[in-house]
Amino acid sequence: MAKRYELPNLPYAYGALDPYISAQIMQLHHGKHHLAYVNGANAALDKLEKARKGELQIDVKAVLRDYSFNFGGHVLHSTFWSCMAPSGKGGGTPGGVVGDKIKEDFTSFDTFKAQFSDAAKTVEGSGWAQLLYEPEIDSLVIAQAEKHNIAHLVGLPVLLCLDVWEHAYYLQYLNDRGKFVENWWNVVNWDYVEKRLRSVKK
Repeated sequence: MAKRYELPNLPYAYGALDPYISAQIMQLHHGKHHLAYVNGANAALDKLEKARKGELQIDVKAVLRDYSFNFGGHVLHSTFWSCMAPSGKGGGTPGGVVGDKIKEDFTSFDTFKAQFSDAAKTVEGSGWAQLLYEPEIDSLVIAQAEKHNIAHLVGLPVLLCLDVWEHAYYLQYLNDRGKFVENWWNVVNWDYVEKRLRSVKK
């Protein structure tokens, strides 16, 4: 059997993001929802492998769609956990290479923050806001992704992402996605974003 995906450990305790994101949300989000994407991606791979061996008849289009959806969920969540730092250790205004690049490409951090927040608040249905690096034009770009795999920009490295599926905030913020987005900025891990940008620009 080929290698399969595994649920990564969080880089902090479930309650580390309180009061901005509750421990209950983190437990369900990581231990239930992210795990479901890992299991879904693995199940799709298993079906494809059995089909190749002639052990199973499948609807290839449907299975590949399931794989894309669940794989996207796994990859984005794995990045999302690292994009956040425990309360008191994240947030603020970034410095370093990422701070300079944000000012270069968005004119100011406040302009970037407003545009990224708007992207998160206006995702149609469930999805993500993302800060990506586009190497061809050496630029940071903001993108939305519906669900995990629709309307995203293929192949661009994700530096920062925000999950705005309801399971990311509903237990604490109910239907106030905007309030969740505003509070999320308090736990952004700019050290991680800095490392990612330095890595992809090499």
